[in-house]
Amino acid sequence: MILASASGSQSWKFILVVLLLGANFGVEAFKWKVLVNSVQKVSFGKAMKATLSGHALVFNSINRLGESAARSLYLDDGHRLKGMAISMVGSMSLIIVNFVMGLLGMLYMRFFILDATHHLEGLSMFWLTGLMSVLCFGTILLIVMYYKLSWLIRLLEKIPFVARYRFVVENMEKLDWWFLTKILLLSALRYVVFIVQYVLMMQVFEVGISAVDTAALVAVMLLVLSIVPSITLAELGIRGEVSLLLFGLLSSNLLGIIATTGSIWIINLIIPAVAGSIFLLGIRLFRNNK
Repeated sequence: MILASASGSQSWKFILVVLLLGANFGVEAFKWKVLVNSVQKVSFGKAMKATLSGHALVFNSINRLGESAARSLYLDDGHRLKGMAISMVGSMSLIIVNFVMGLLGMLYMRFFILDATHHLEGLSMFWLTGLMSVLCFGTILLIVMYYKLSWLIRLLEKIPFVARYRFVVENMEKLDWWFLTKILLLSALRYVVFIVQYVLMMQVFEVGISAVDTAALVAVMLLVLSIVPSITLAELGIRGEVSLLLFGLLSSNLLGIIATTGSIWIINLIIPAVAGSIFLLGIRLFRNNK
């Protein structure tokens, strides 16, 4: 069934999903390039290598912690700490997009999907509403912190220990409203690419869920995955369970749901990790030959 779907009349959509992988990491690489240019000028090619290498290096870390540090390996020795600090702005922008879209997805699910016959097991409407309220407050707080980042850094610098390492975060004080908005929009663009991949793959495996419903449920799934601690290798199982719980509300094609989830996981996580590992090997060989 899976091979037939991927090679049938919908095969062009499968190919498009694979091609969108380039857009996915291309946007992320460009975002990192824009961020670190205030620290050290880097080419797009180098930014792409850093993005893929960072993806590979933290593949087994919890919720991909330390990716900023991994990417900084491509910067010069004197700039790595600064690059790592400013890269966290990009991570923060992605968290904001994840929370905003996840909250919108939950609102859509609450009013247009869940009813007397479609309900989430173990989660009543009361608790769902409460969860959305908490998430709404947290999202607003994150957005305020993001746009007041320079103010927060200046406040922290009053602490003697932090002031000693001011040189690490001094570039972040210069980030203005437009720059932060540009980074946020790039994170949103990458998020949209991922949603499109999921919509196309759902159609390839004939899951039978509309594009709007798919987008909303994927947003909820990504929010759950960002909150639940997990490592990438173990994430497939969690992703599969969450997918069945959410998409199972609207489709009985459980095999198609699992096939979609597994395919996206391989395309967006495994393939880039392999590519990044090759770049990392190149760095190690180069250093060993010095």
